[in-house]
Amino acid sequence: MVQLAVALLLFGGGYIIANRFQLIHSVAYRFAAGDAPSAATALFFLVFQAAALMAALWLFPRRWAAMLLLLAGVSIAVNLGYAQLVAELLDAGSLAWLFAEVRQAGNAAGEFSGELLWAAAQVAAALALFVAARRLARRAVRWPWGGGLAVATLALLIAPSIVYRHAALWPEGAERSLYGLVADLAAAPPPPPRGAVEIVARASAGTPRHILWVIDESVAEAPFRRLIAPTLADTPHLDFGVAAAMGHCSAPAQVALRSGVNVRRVDAGADLRRTPSIWAYAKAAGYRTVMMDGQTSGAPQNLLLPPERALIDAYRPMPGGIDTDLKMADAINRGLKGDAKTFSYAVLRGVHFQYRDHYPAGAIPPDAPVAQQYATALRWSKARFFGRLLAGVDREQVAIIYTSDHGQNLTPGALPHCSREAMADEFRVPLLAFLPPRIAARYADAPREGHSVSQIFPATLIWMGYDPAAVTARYDRDLTQPTARFVWFGRTVIPTGGETAIDVTAGADFPGS
Repeated sequence: MVQLAVALLLFGGGYIIANRFQLIHSVAYRFAAGDAPSAATALFFLVFQAAALMAALWLFPRRWAAMLLLLAGVSIAVNLGYAQLVAELLDAGSLAWLFAEVRQAGNAAGEFSGELLWAAAQVAAALALFVAARRLARRAVRWPWGGGLAVATLALLIAPSIVYRHAALWPEGAERSLYGLVADLAAAPPPPPRGAVEIVARASAGTPRHILWVIDESVAEAPFRRLIAPTLADTPHLDFGVAAAMGHCSAPAQVALRSGVNVRRVDAGADLRRTPSIWAYAKAAGYRTVMMDGQTSGAPQNLLLPPERALIDAYRPMPGGIDTDLKMADAINRGLKGDAKTFSYAVLRGVHFQYRDHYPAGAIPPDAPVAQQYATALRWSKARFFGRLLAGVDREQVAIIYTSDHGQNLTPGALPHCSREAMADEFRVPLLAFLPPRIAARYADAPREGHSVSQIFPATLIWMGYDPAAVTARYDRDLTQPTARFVWFGRTVIPTGGETAIDVTAGADFPGS
Protein backbone atom coordinates (compact mmCIF):
# COMPACT_ATOMS: atom_id res chain seq x y z
CA MET A 1 0.00 0.00 0.00
CA VAL A 2 2.93 2.32 0.67
CA GLN A 3 4.14 1.87 -2.89
CA LEU A 4 0.67 2.60 -4.20
CA ALA A 5 0.45 5.76 -2.08
CA VAL A 6 3.85 6.91 -3.36
CA ALA A 7 2.74 6.15 -6.93
CA LEU A 8 -0.33 8.28 -6.39
CA LEU A 9 1.80 11.16 -5.09
CA LEU A 10 4.22 10.88 -8.01
CA PHE A 11 1.40 10.90 -10.52
CA GLY A 12 -0.23 13.87 -8.79
CA GLY A 13 3.04 15.79 -8.92
CA GLY A 14 3.40 15.11 -12.63
CA TYR A 15 -0.18 16.14 -13.31
CA ILE A 16 0.24 19.40 -11.39
CA ILE A 17 3.36 20.23 -13.43
CA ALA A 18 1.63 19.41 -16.71
CA ASN A 19 -1.46 21.43 -15.80
CA ARG A 20 0.06 24.23 -13.78
CA PHE A 21 -1.32 26.92 -16.08
CA GLN A 22 -4.78 25.34 -15.99
CA LEU A 23 -4.58 25.35 -12.21
CA ILE A 24 -3.38 28.96 -12.11
CA HIS A 25 -5.91 30.40 -14.56
CA SER A 26 -8.98 28.30 -13.82
CA VAL A 27 -8.57 27.57 -10.11
CA ALA A 28 -6.20 29.98 -8.37
CA TYR A 29 -7.25 33.13 -10.23
CA ARG A 30 -10.96 32.39 -9.82
CA PHE A 31 -10.53 31.65 -6.14
CA ALA A 32 -8.51 34.86 -5.65
CA ALA A 33 -11.28 36.79 -7.41
CA GLY A 34 -13.83 35.47 -4.93
CA ASP A 35 -15.42 32.99 -7.32
CA ALA A 36 -14.99 29.92 -5.13
CA PRO A 37 -17.75 27.82 -6.82
CA SER A 38 -16.12 28.18 -10.25
CA ALA A 39 -12.69 27.42 -8.80
CA ALA A 40 -14.08 24.28 -7.15
CA THR A 41 -15.78 23.19 -10.37
CA ALA A 42 -12.56 23.61 -12.35
CA LEU A 43 -10.56 21.71 -9.73
CA PHE A 44 -13.13 18.88 -9.69
CA PHE A 45 -13.00 18.54 -13.47
CA LEU A 46 -9.20 18.48 -13.50
CA VAL A 47 -9.23 15.75 -10.82
CA PHE A 48 -11.67 13.78 -12.96
CA GLN A 49 -9.36 14.06 -15.97
CA ALA A 50 -6.36 13.14 -13.84
CA ALA A 51 -8.15 10.01 -12.59
CA ALA A 52 -8.98 8.98 -16.15
CA LEU A 53 -5.37 9.39 -17.25
CA MET A 54 -4.02 7.62 -14.18
CA ALA A 55 -6.38 4.66 -14.61
CA ALA A 56 -5.40 4.25 -18.24
CA LEU A 57 -1.70 4.65 -17.51
CA TRP A 58 -1.73 2.06 -14.74
CA LEU A 59 -4.02 -0.45 -16.45
CA PHE A 60 -2.77 -0.30 -20.04
CA PRO A 61 -0.24 -2.86 -21.25
CA ARG A 62 3.25 -1.55 -21.83
CA ARG A 63 2.89 -0.61 -25.52
CA TRP A 64 -0.47 1.02 -24.95
CA ALA A 65 0.95 2.96 -22.03
CA ALA A 66 3.94 4.09 -24.12
CA MET A 67 1.61 5.37 -26.85
CA LEU A 68 -0.53 7.13 -24.25
CA LEU A 69 2.52 8.86 -22.78
CA LEU A 70 3.70 9.91 -26.24
CA LEU A 71 0.33 11.45 -27.11
CA ALA A 72 -0.02 13.09 -23.71
CA GLY A 73 3.54 14.41 -23.92
CA VAL A 74 2.98 16.09 -27.28
CA SER A 75 -0.18 17.80 -26.03
CA ILE A 76 1.47 18.86 -22.77
CA ALA A 77 4.47 20.24 -24.69
CA VAL A 78 2.28 22.40 -26.96
CA ASN A 79 0.20 23.64 -24.03
CA LEU A 80 3.15 24.41 -21.76
CA GLY A 81 5.21 25.96 -24.56
CA TYR A 82 2.37 28.25 -25.57
CA ALA A 83 1.43 29.24 -22.02
CA GLN A 84 5.07 29.76 -21.06
CA LEU A 85 5.40 32.42 -23.77
CA VAL A 86 2.04 34.23 -23.64
CA ALA A 87 0.79 33.38 -20.12
CA GLU A 88 -2.66 32.22 -21.19
CA LEU A 89 -4.34 28.91 -21.97
CA LEU A 90 -4.41 27.46 -25.46
CA ASP A 91 -7.84 27.58 -27.14
CA ALA A 92 -9.17 26.90 -30.63
CA GLY A 93 -8.61 30.45 -31.82
CA SER A 94 -5.04 30.43 -30.55
CA LEU A 95 -4.37 27.05 -32.14
CA ALA A 96 -5.68 28.30 -35.48
CA TRP A 97 -3.37 31.29 -35.07
CA LEU A 98 -0.43 28.96 -34.34
CA PHE A 99 -1.15 27.03 -37.51
CA ALA A 100 -1.28 30.32 -39.42
CA GLU A 101 2.07 31.37 -37.93
CA VAL A 102 3.84 28.01 -38.26
CA ARG A 103 6.36 29.54 -40.67
CA GLN A 104 7.78 31.48 -37.72
CA ALA A 105 8.45 28.36 -35.61
CA GLY A 106 12.19 28.53 -36.22
CA ASN A 107 12.36 32.22 -35.33
CA ALA A 108 10.38 31.62 -32.16
CA ALA A 109 12.62 28.72 -31.15
CA GLY A 110 15.69 30.91 -31.52
CA GLU A 111 14.25 34.00 -29.86
CA PHE A 112 12.62 32.25 -26.91
CA SER A 113 14.98 29.32 -26.45
CA GLY A 114 15.21 29.90 -22.69
CA GLU A 115 11.46 29.87 -22.11
CA LEU A 116 10.95 26.89 -24.42
CA LEU A 117 13.74 24.92 -22.77
CA TRP A 118 12.10 25.58 -19.40
CA ALA A 119 8.81 24.33 -20.83
CA ALA A 120 10.57 21.24 -22.21
CA ALA A 121 12.10 20.57 -18.78
CA GLN A 122 8.62 20.70 -17.24
CA VAL A 123 7.30 18.26 -19.85
CA ALA A 124 10.20 15.90 -19.18
CA ALA A 125 9.62 16.13 -15.42
CA ALA A 126 5.90 15.42 -15.76
CA LEU A 127 6.45 12.41 -18.00
CA ALA A 128 9.22 11.08 -15.76
CA LEU A 129 6.87 11.25 -12.76
CA PHE A 130 4.13 9.51 -14.75
CA VAL A 131 6.53 6.68 -15.68
CA ALA A 132 7.78 6.33 -12.12
CA ALA A 133 4.19 6.26 -10.82
CA ARG A 134 3.22 3.54 -13.30
CA ARG A 135 6.18 1.35 -12.40
CA LEU A 136 5.52 1.60 -8.67
CA ALA A 137 1.81 0.98 -9.11
CA ARG A 138 2.39 -2.03 -11.36
CA ARG A 139 4.82 -3.52 -8.82
CA ALA A 140 2.48 -2.91 -5.90
CA VAL A 141 -0.67 -4.44 -7.41
CA ARG A 142 -1.40 -7.07 -10.03
CA TRP A 143 -3.79 -5.19 -12.31
CA PRO A 144 -6.41 -7.15 -14.29
CA TRP A 145 -6.71 -6.76 -18.04
CA GLY A 146 -9.07 -7.98 -20.70
CA GLY A 147 -11.34 -6.92 -23.53
CA GLY A 148 -14.09 -5.55 -21.32
CA LEU A 149 -11.68 -3.63 -19.12
CA ALA A 150 -9.91 -2.25 -22.19
CA VAL A 151 -13.17 -0.84 -23.56
CA ALA A 152 -14.12 0.60 -20.16
CA THR A 153 -10.70 2.22 -19.68
CA LEU A 154 -10.69 3.73 -23.15
CA ALA A 155 -14.20 5.09 -22.57
CA LEU A 156 -13.10 6.62 -19.26
CA LEU A 157 -10.06 8.15 -20.94
CA ILE A 158 -12.10 9.75 -23.73
CA ALA A 159 -15.09 10.79 -21.60
CA PRO A 160 -13.64 14.07 -20.20
CA SER A 161 -13.17 15.52 -23.70
CA ILE A 162 -16.78 14.72 -24.58
CA VAL A 163 -18.04 16.10 -21.27
CA TYR A 164 -16.00 19.29 -21.74
CA ARG A 165 -17.77 19.97 -25.06
CA HIS A 166 -21.30 19.31 -23.80
CA ALA A 167 -21.34 20.50 -20.18
CA ALA A 168 -20.40 23.63 -18.28
CA LEU A 169 -17.11 22.13 -17.09
CA TRP A 170 -13.60 23.43 -17.69
CA PRO A 171 -10.64 23.51 -18.29
CA GLU A 172 -9.58 20.72 -20.61
CA GLY A 173 -6.40 19.07 -19.33
CA ALA A 174 -3.07 19.84 -20.98
CA GLU A 175 -2.55 16.13 -21.72
CA ARG A 176 -5.59 16.02 -24.02
CA SER A 177 -6.62 19.52 -25.11
CA LEU A 178 -4.45 19.61 -28.26
CA TYR A 179 -6.40 16.73 -29.79
CA GLY A 180 -9.76 18.10 -28.76
CA LEU A 181 -8.93 21.48 -30.27
CA VAL A 182 -7.66 19.92 -33.49
CA ALA A 183 -10.91 17.95 -33.69
CA ASP A 184 -12.88 21.17 -33.12
CA LEU A 185 -11.05 22.89 -35.98
CA ALA A 186 -11.40 19.87 -38.27
CA ALA A 187 -15.14 19.63 -37.57
CA ALA A 188 -15.74 23.31 -38.21
CA PRO A 189 -17.86 24.04 -41.28
CA PRO A 190 -16.03 25.20 -44.43
CA PRO A 191 -15.51 28.93 -44.78
CA PRO A 192 -18.58 30.73 -46.12
CA PRO A 193 -18.60 32.37 -49.54
CA ARG A 194 -17.47 35.95 -49.74
CA GLY A 195 -20.07 38.67 -50.11
CA ALA A 196 -20.56 40.31 -53.48
CA VAL A 197 -19.47 43.85 -54.26
CA GLU A 198 -22.62 45.98 -54.06
CA ILE A 199 -21.36 49.27 -55.42
CA VAL A 200 -20.11 50.07 -58.90
CA ALA A 201 -16.77 51.68 -59.72
CA ARG A 202 -16.91 54.69 -62.03
CA ALA A 203 -14.79 54.40 -65.15
CA SER A 204 -12.36 57.31 -64.92
CA ALA A 205 -9.19 58.33 -66.67
CA GLY A 206 -7.91 59.49 -63.31
CA THR A 207 -7.68 56.05 -61.71
CA PRO A 208 -4.11 54.74 -61.41
CA ARG A 209 -3.08 51.92 -63.70
CA HIS A 210 -1.32 50.14 -60.84
CA ILE A 211 -2.27 50.08 -57.16
CA LEU A 212 0.08 48.39 -54.71
CA TRP A 213 -0.14 47.60 -51.02
CA VAL A 214 3.27 46.91 -49.47
CA ILE A 215 2.76 45.21 -46.10
CA ASP A 216 5.96 44.91 -44.12
CA GLU A 217 6.62 42.53 -41.25
CA SER A 218 7.27 43.76 -37.70
CA VAL A 219 8.34 47.29 -38.65
CA ALA A 220 7.86 49.66 -35.74
CA GLU A 221 7.05 53.29 -36.47
CA ALA A 222 9.66 55.01 -34.27
CA PRO A 223 12.73 53.11 -35.60
CA PHE A 224 11.40 53.47 -39.15
CA ARG A 225 11.03 57.22 -38.71
CA ARG A 226 14.52 57.50 -37.28
CA LEU A 227 16.40 55.21 -39.66
CA ILE A 228 14.49 54.90 -42.93
CA ALA A 229 12.31 57.99 -43.32
CA PRO A 230 15.36 60.27 -43.87
CA THR A 231 16.29 58.21 -46.94
CA LEU A 232 12.99 59.30 -48.53
CA ALA A 233 13.59 63.02 -48.09
CA ASP A 234 14.03 63.57 -51.85
CA THR A 235 11.22 61.20 -52.89
CA PRO A 236 7.73 62.73 -53.22
CA HIS A 237 5.43 60.91 -50.82
CA LEU A 238 2.89 61.42 -48.04
CA ASP A 239 3.68 60.46 -44.47
CA PHE A 240 0.53 60.00 -42.38
CA GLY A 241 2.50 59.66 -39.15
CA VAL A 242 1.91 57.01 -36.52
CA ALA A 243 -0.91 54.71 -37.58
CA ALA A 244 -2.63 52.00 -35.58
CA ALA A 245 -2.37 48.44 -36.85
CA MET A 246 -5.55 46.35 -36.70
CA GLY A 247 -3.82 43.63 -34.72
CA HIS A 248 -0.63 43.00 -32.79
CA CYS A 249 -0.25 39.57 -34.46
CA SER A 250 0.33 39.09 -38.18
CA ALA A 251 -2.63 36.90 -39.12
CA PRO A 252 -5.39 39.00 -37.49
CA ALA A 253 -3.90 42.25 -38.77
CA GLN A 254 -3.66 41.02 -42.35
CA VAL A 255 -7.07 39.32 -42.38
CA ALA A 256 -8.67 42.57 -41.25
CA LEU A 257 -6.71 44.62 -43.79
CA ARG A 258 -7.65 42.37 -46.72
CA SER A 259 -11.29 42.03 -45.64
CA GLY A 260 -12.19 45.63 -44.89
CA VAL A 261 -13.77 46.54 -41.55
CA ASN A 262 -16.86 48.58 -40.80
CA VAL A 263 -15.19 50.26 -37.84
CA ARG A 264 -18.36 51.98 -36.62
CA ARG A 265 -20.36 48.76 -36.27
CA VAL A 266 -17.91 45.87 -35.89
CA ASP A 267 -18.42 43.70 -32.81
CA ALA A 268 -17.73 40.18 -31.54
CA GLY A 269 -20.38 38.79 -33.88
CA ALA A 270 -18.61 40.00 -37.03
CA ASP A 271 -17.37 37.46 -39.58
CA LEU A 272 -14.61 38.86 -41.78
CA ARG A 273 -14.80 35.75 -43.97
CA ARG A 274 -18.07 37.06 -45.42
CA THR A 275 -17.06 40.57 -46.47
CA PRO A 276 -16.23 41.47 -50.08
CA SER A 277 -12.44 41.38 -49.90
CA ILE A 278 -10.08 43.87 -51.49
CA TRP A 279 -9.58 41.34 -54.30
CA ALA A 280 -13.29 41.40 -55.18
CA TYR A 281 -13.36 45.20 -55.34
CA ALA A 282 -10.19 45.27 -57.43
CA LYS A 283 -11.53 42.73 -59.93
CA ALA A 284 -14.88 44.53 -60.16
CA ALA A 285 -12.97 47.73 -60.98
CA GLY A 286 -11.08 46.00 -63.80
CA TYR A 287 -7.77 45.26 -62.05
CA ARG A 288 -5.80 42.04 -62.34
CA THR A 289 -5.09 40.81 -58.80
CA VAL A 290 -1.60 39.78 -57.75
CA MET A 291 -0.20 38.61 -54.42
CA MET A 292 3.51 38.25 -53.63
CA ASP A 293 4.68 36.75 -50.36
CA GLY A 294 8.28 36.91 -49.20
CA GLN A 295 7.70 34.78 -46.12
CA THR A 296 6.46 31.44 -47.42
CA SER A 297 7.28 29.03 -50.23
CA GLY A 298 4.00 27.11 -50.08
CA ALA A 299 0.32 27.86 -49.73
CA PRO A 300 -0.84 31.36 -48.77
CA GLN A 301 -0.50 32.23 -45.10
CA ASN A 302 -2.27 34.52 -42.65
CA LEU A 303 -5.66 32.75 -42.88
CA LEU A 304 -6.08 33.38 -46.57
CA LEU A 305 -8.88 30.83 -47.08
CA PRO A 306 -10.01 29.22 -50.39
CA PRO A 307 -12.92 31.60 -51.14
CA GLU A 308 -10.49 34.51 -50.92
CA ARG A 309 -7.68 32.71 -52.73
CA ALA A 310 -10.00 32.10 -55.68
CA LEU A 311 -10.11 35.86 -56.34
CA ILE A 312 -6.33 36.21 -56.75
CA ASP A 313 -5.27 35.93 -60.38
CA ALA A 314 -1.57 35.41 -59.65
CA TYR A 315 -0.04 34.19 -56.39
CA ARG A 316 3.76 34.27 -56.16
CA PRO A 317 5.70 32.93 -53.15
CA MET A 318 9.04 34.79 -53.13
CA PRO A 319 11.23 33.88 -50.13
CA GLY A 320 14.88 34.68 -50.78
CA GLY A 321 16.85 34.94 -47.55
CA ILE A 322 18.01 38.21 -46.06
CA ASP A 323 17.75 39.94 -49.47
CA THR A 324 14.13 38.91 -50.01
CA ASP A 325 12.73 42.43 -49.80
CA LEU A 326 15.24 43.84 -52.31
CA LYS A 327 14.46 41.02 -54.74
CA MET A 328 10.76 41.71 -54.26
CA ALA A 329 11.32 45.42 -54.89
CA ASP A 330 12.91 44.57 -58.23
CA ALA A 331 10.09 42.18 -59.18
CA ILE A 332 7.38 44.65 -58.18
CA ASN A 333 9.17 47.41 -60.06
CA ARG A 334 8.99 45.39 -63.27
CA GLY A 335 5.26 44.82 -62.74
CA LEU A 336 4.61 48.51 -62.18
CA LYS A 337 5.96 49.24 -65.67
CA GLY A 338 3.41 47.01 -67.40
CA ASP A 339 0.39 48.21 -69.35
CA ALA A 340 -2.31 46.03 -67.76
CA LYS A 341 -4.21 47.36 -64.74
CA THR A 342 -3.06 45.57 -61.57
CA PHE A 343 -3.84 45.55 -57.89
CA SER A 344 -0.91 43.97 -56.05
CA TYR A 345 -0.52 42.96 -52.41
CA ALA A 346 3.09 42.38 -51.35
CA VAL A 347 3.94 40.79 -48.00
CA LEU A 348 7.59 41.54 -47.24
CA ARG A 349 10.00 39.47 -45.19
CA GLY A 350 10.64 42.43 -42.93
CA VAL A 351 12.42 42.08 -39.59
CA HIS A 352 10.55 39.45 -37.57
CA PHE A 353 12.35 38.17 -34.49
CA GLN A 354 14.92 36.79 -34.10
CA TYR A 355 16.40 39.90 -35.58
CA ARG A 356 19.93 38.57 -36.07
CA ASP A 357 18.59 36.34 -38.85
CA HIS A 358 17.85 39.40 -40.99
CA TYR A 359 21.32 40.84 -41.62
CA PRO A 360 24.71 39.38 -42.59
CA ALA A 361 26.60 37.47 -39.93
CA GLY A 362 29.30 39.64 -38.36
CA ALA A 363 27.58 42.95 -39.14
CA ILE A 364 27.42 43.66 -35.39
CA PRO A 365 28.66 41.72 -32.36
CA PRO A 366 26.55 38.59 -31.71
CA ASP A 367 25.73 39.77 -28.18
CA ALA A 368 24.58 43.24 -29.29
CA PRO A 369 21.50 44.60 -27.48
CA VAL A 370 18.16 43.72 -29.02
CA ALA A 371 17.54 47.34 -30.07
CA GLN A 372 20.81 47.37 -32.03
CA GLN A 373 19.96 44.04 -33.65
CA TYR A 374 16.57 45.41 -34.67
CA ALA A 375 18.04 48.63 -36.07
CA THR A 376 20.62 46.68 -38.08
CA ALA A 377 17.95 44.36 -39.46
CA LEU A 378 15.70 47.28 -40.38
CA ARG A 379 18.48 49.12 -42.20
CA TRP A 380 19.40 46.00 -44.16
CA SER A 381 15.79 45.34 -45.06
CA LYS A 382 14.66 48.84 -46.01
CA ALA A 383 17.52 51.29 -46.62
CA ARG A 384 17.63 50.45 -50.37
CA PHE A 385 14.10 49.09 -50.76
CA PHE A 386 12.18 52.20 -51.81
CA GLY A 387 14.79 53.38 -54.30
CA ARG A 388 14.67 50.04 -56.12
CA LEU A 389 10.88 49.85 -55.87
CA LEU A 390 10.34 53.23 -57.54
CA ALA A 391 13.24 53.32 -60.01
CA GLY A 392 11.97 54.41 -63.42
CA VAL A 393 8.31 54.04 -62.48
CA ASP A 394 5.76 56.40 -64.02
CA ARG A 395 4.52 58.03 -60.84
CA GLU A 396 1.48 59.41 -62.68
CA GLN A 397 0.14 55.87 -63.06
CA VAL A 398 1.07 54.24 -59.77
CA ALA A 399 -0.46 54.48 -56.28
CA ILE A 400 1.41 52.74 -53.47
CA ILE A 401 0.59 52.33 -49.79
CA TYR A 402 3.32 51.19 -47.40
CA THR A 403 2.69 50.04 -43.84
CA SER A 404 3.46 47.14 -41.50
CA ASP A 405 1.26 44.38 -40.14
CA HIS A 406 2.11 45.41 -36.57
CA GLY A 407 4.77 47.19 -34.54
CA GLN A 408 7.28 45.92 -32.00
CA ASN A 409 7.83 46.20 -28.27
CA LEU A 410 11.61 46.44 -28.09
CA THR A 411 11.79 46.46 -24.29
CA PRO A 412 14.48 43.92 -23.28
CA GLY A 413 12.91 40.64 -22.22
CA ALA A 414 9.44 41.52 -23.54
CA LEU A 415 7.51 39.57 -26.14
CA PRO A 416 7.99 41.84 -29.21
CA HIS A 417 4.41 41.43 -30.42
CA CYS A 418 1.34 39.25 -29.96
CA SER A 419 1.71 39.53 -26.19
CA ARG A 420 -1.09 38.82 -23.79
CA GLU A 421 -1.36 42.39 -22.55
CA ALA A 422 -0.81 44.27 -25.77
CA MET A 423 1.36 47.37 -25.53
CA ALA A 424 0.83 50.43 -27.71
CA ASP A 425 4.22 49.96 -29.40
CA GLU A 426 2.94 46.66 -30.80
CA PHE A 427 0.37 48.67 -32.80
CA ARG A 428 2.45 51.71 -33.83
CA VAL A 429 3.28 51.36 -37.52
CA PRO A 430 4.39 53.71 -40.31
CA LEU A 431 1.85 54.67 -42.96
CA LEU A 432 3.20 56.17 -46.19
CA ALA A 433 1.68 56.73 -49.60
CA PHE A 434 3.39 57.26 -52.95
CA LEU A 435 0.62 58.71 -55.12
CA PRO A 436 0.12 60.43 -58.47
CA PRO A 437 0.06 64.22 -57.92
CA ARG A 438 -3.64 64.43 -58.82
CA ILE A 439 -4.49 61.99 -56.00
CA ALA A 440 -1.87 63.27 -53.56
CA ALA A 441 -3.46 66.74 -53.73
CA ARG A 442 -6.53 65.25 -52.02
CA TYR A 443 -4.42 64.66 -48.91
CA ALA A 444 -2.48 67.91 -48.79
CA ASP A 445 -4.26 68.99 -45.60
CA ALA A 446 -4.71 65.54 -44.08
CA PRO A 447 -3.73 65.24 -40.41
CA ARG A 448 -0.51 63.43 -39.57
CA GLU A 449 -1.94 61.65 -36.54
CA GLY A 450 -5.04 59.72 -35.52
CA HIS A 451 -4.96 57.31 -38.45
CA SER A 452 -5.64 53.57 -38.52
CA VAL A 453 -4.60 51.01 -41.06
CA SER A 454 -8.34 50.35 -41.46
CA GLN A 455 -8.47 53.53 -43.58
CA ILE A 456 -6.30 52.01 -46.31
CA PHE A 457 -9.26 49.98 -47.56
CA PRO A 458 -11.70 52.84 -48.24
CA ALA A 459 -8.93 55.10 -49.55
CA THR A 460 -7.92 52.44 -52.07
CA LEU A 461 -11.52 51.91 -53.21
CA ILE A 462 -11.80 55.63 -53.85
CA TRP A 463 -8.65 55.51 -56.00
CA MET A 464 -10.19 52.60 -57.94
CA GLY A 465 -13.19 54.75 -58.79
CA TYR A 466 -15.74 53.76 -56.16
CA ASP A 467 -18.03 56.41 -54.70
CA PRO A 468 -16.31 58.03 -51.68
CA ALA A 469 -19.52 58.47 -49.70
CA ALA A 470 -20.52 54.84 -50.21
CA VAL A 471 -17.17 53.31 -49.23
CA THR A 472 -16.54 55.55 -46.23
CA ALA A 473 -20.03 54.75 -44.91
CA ARG A 474 -19.32 51.02 -45.24
CA TYR A 475 -15.81 50.98 -43.82
CA ASP A 476 -13.95 53.96 -42.36
CA ARG A 477 -13.06 57.52 -43.22
CA ASP A 478 -10.67 58.28 -46.04
CA LEU A 479 -7.13 59.23 -45.04
CA THR A 480 -8.13 62.88 -45.36
CA GLN A 481 -9.35 62.57 -41.73
CA PRO A 482 -8.51 60.58 -38.59
CA THR A 483 -10.15 57.18 -38.22
CA ALA A 484 -13.80 57.07 -37.19
CA ARG A 485 -12.91 54.50 -34.51
CA PHE A 486 -9.82 52.50 -33.63
CA VAL A 487 -10.43 48.77 -34.06
CA TRP A 488 -8.09 45.88 -33.41
CA PHE A 489 -8.39 42.11 -33.45
CA GLY A 490 -6.88 39.43 -31.25
CA ARG A 491 -5.83 35.94 -32.30
CA THR A 492 -9.42 34.77 -32.82
CA VAL A 493 -10.09 37.08 -35.77
CA ILE A 494 -12.56 34.72 -37.46
CA PRO A 495 -15.08 32.27 -35.94
CA THR A 496 -13.20 29.11 -34.99
CA GLY A 497 -14.54 25.62 -34.27
CA GLY A 498 -17.82 25.87 -32.42
CA GLU A 499 -17.18 29.45 -31.33
CA THR A 500 -18.93 32.27 -33.16
CA ALA A 501 -17.54 35.21 -31.17
CA ILE A 502 -14.31 36.80 -32.36
CA ASP A 503 -11.73 38.77 -30.39
CA VAL A 504 -12.21 42.42 -31.30
CA THR A 505 -11.75 45.68 -29.41
CA ALA A 506 -12.94 49.11 -30.56
CA GLY A 507 -12.89 52.61 -29.13
CA ALA A 508 -11.73 56.18 -29.40
CA ASP A 509 -8.27 55.54 -27.92
CA PHE A 510 -5.17 54.25 -29.64
CA PRO A 511 -4.88 50.48 -29.05
CA GLY A 512 -2.67 48.96 -26.37
CA SER A 513 -1.88 49.81 -22.80
